[in-house]
Amino acid sequence: MLNEKIGNNAGLVWTALQNGELNVKAVKKATKLTDKDLYLALGWLAREGKVQFTELESELLVAIL
Repeated sequence: MLNEKIGNNAGLVWTALQNGELNVKAVKKATKLTDKDLYLALGWLAREGKVQFTELESELLVAIL
């Protein structure tokens, strides 16, 4: 059940990133996910090799590969 929720949330994150790279705060705002759900979804996508993370100054940016 939890895996299904994480997968669905990963889909929300994927959709939010369709228009380009966003910082984590913007992804959270676009998806309306809690911190825990957002990071689980990002981890899911990262494990599948579907997103790329870039650290710029003190900001973490996320983009689709």
